[in-house]
Amino acid sequence: MNRVAYLSMHTTPLAQPGSGDAGGMNVYIDRVARTMAARGIEVEVFTRRTDPALPEDVVVAPRYKVVHITAGPEESLSTADQADWVQEFALGVTKWAGANRADYDVIHSHYWLSGWAGVIVKQQLGVGLAHSFHTLGRIKDATRADGQPPESLLRIATEQEVIEFADCVVASTPFEFDDLVEHYGTKPESICISPPGVDHSLFKPGSKSEARDRLGIEFGPVLLFVGRIQPLKGVDVAIETLAEVKQHYPLSRLVVIGGPSGSEGPAELAHLHHLAKERGLDGAVVFRPPETHETLADFYVASDVLLVPSRSESFGLVAAEAQSSGLPVVAAAVGGLVYAIADEKSGFLIEGYDPAGWAAATLRILDDPATAASLSCGAVTHSEKFSWEATVDRLLELYSGIEG
Repeated sequence: MNRVAYLSMHTTPLAQPGSGDAGGMNVYIDRVARTMAARGIEVEVFTRRTDPALPEDVVVAPRYKVVHITAGPEESLSTADQADWVQEFALGVTKWAGANRADYDVIHSHYWLSGWAGVIVKQQLGVGLAHSFHTLGRIKDATRADGQPPESLLRIATEQEVIEFADCVVASTPFEFDDLVEHYGTKPESICISPPGVDHSLFKPGSKSEARDRLGIEFGPVLLFVGRIQPLKGVDVAIETLAEVKQHYPLSRLVVIGGPSGSEGPAELAHLHHLAKERGLDGAVVFRPPETHETLADFYVASDVLLVPSRSESFGLVAAEAQSSGLPVVAAAVGGLVYAIADEKSGFLIEGYDPAGWAAATLRILDDPATAASLSCGAVTHSEKFSWEATVDRLLELYSGIEG
């Protein structure tokens, strides 16, 4: 394996996770690319140009660069609006590959838009195609909150086509494997399982008091939410959980780290501010913008519980990072979270979104130091099964079977 191309049309690994469309997928692509490059493999990540001032190539690390492809307006667009420019993006990738004599061993596309482009690039270059969906439209439809619009028929149809043309569909967990088979009729032999990893040198246990000193947190239990602000992520459940917990711990607070995402993001953020005020939680719910990984590592160590009330997650990278830091997790029993979290060992998995149930699980941790300590140790142990080195080992094994 000498050279790999990653397609990430709608978002770049250079973006700050937690803002806009940037999330766990961005971290995944960046960490995999870095690990591949460190092993001597040339890696190009292709993404759509969103600013005319951006250079064509950005060297992130030796043998790893991000390439900006002009496709449509050179500005930020919603995911839906980018669909009109998929073919132009794909042809831009093939043109760049030809001009730079890039002889790829494999193409790996990410998310449904890039999968669509990946099918075109595969046909143009005659190279094997691996694809990771990260989220699935039909699964989001099955779990969306009341009043939320369904995913587009274009997305559903495209996902089906990508499954048909890809040489390998990469699932993050056995649960995503099952979703692909059950909801898309994917042939089991065409699905490969490769979980994401965690940077254990960064996300690791530490002194809670020292972390709190660095962050300026003085006292009281801290509940933590990390992720993009959109209805799917369930931040409203976290706020309602805090309202219940404060009846037992008046000095408790909820720290929400992340920015609005997608067309519904700004309205959702306004709704969450209103909800916090309505519940009398002004000052107890602290909204912070996306943080660097280094600062985020401090928040994991400084907090008492991570809340992950998502309605759909293909894996839940934030949960894995928190566990690696020794932070117990209370999460929805959906999708990849069931795989990422060891119920009753590294945290608690909750059926449904009743705040009373979420608060009860949170209070089990806050009320009993022995339970908190046991879950913290279990979290670190469970997180050891996830590493970027292991992820790349598995991907290289998969790639070797589909080289063009």
